[in-house]
Amino acid sequence: MNFFDLVNKRESVRGYLDKEVEKEKIIKIIEAARVAPSACNAQPWKFVVNDKNLVRKIAENLYDPMIGINKFAITSPAFIVVVGEKRNLTSKMGELIKKKDYTSMDIGIASEHLCLAATELGLGTCMMGWFKEKNIKKLINIPTNKEIHLVISLGYYDEKVTRRKIRKNIDEIYSFNKYK
Repeated sequence: MNFFDLVNKRESVRGYLDKEVEKEKIIKIIEAARVAPSACNAQPWKFVVNDKNLVRKIAENLYDPMIGINKFAITSPAFIVVVGEKRNLTSKMGELIKKKDYTSMDIGIASEHLCLAATELGLGTCMMGWFKEKNIKKLINIPTNKEIHLVISLGYYDEKVTRRKIRKNIDEIYSFNKYK
């Protein structure tokens, strides 16, 4: 599929089929994230893939029954936990001088590469930022000094069930030569 079809097809999937994701596809998806650009080529990420052995425990740390958020996570056959890694010196300096969070920007870019690759391979994803970080770190041996930026659900889904994308009109999001 061409790029514009791909970005229009990609959506946050909140319900998965009971079908395991092939390891070969997961590796391809991680490869797409690996080649993503990053500030000063810092590549400040690590991806921890969780399959059927851990998904239930991870899902329990994504779903918050008090708020009702991420309930769909219990249907996900796999998760990718995105961990922030140490930056290189040049990137750290840029962050201090410019007061920009390059780690989060870089991880966002790599994570979208990952999600687009999954879509291309017929898989759905949903990036989640609401989770019990301490519990997930303990489950998958992430050091306490590391930060989990996102947890991405991954799996096959019913492609016939799509939601209408609601996006701002293009005229609302851009201007030429000056801010409007």
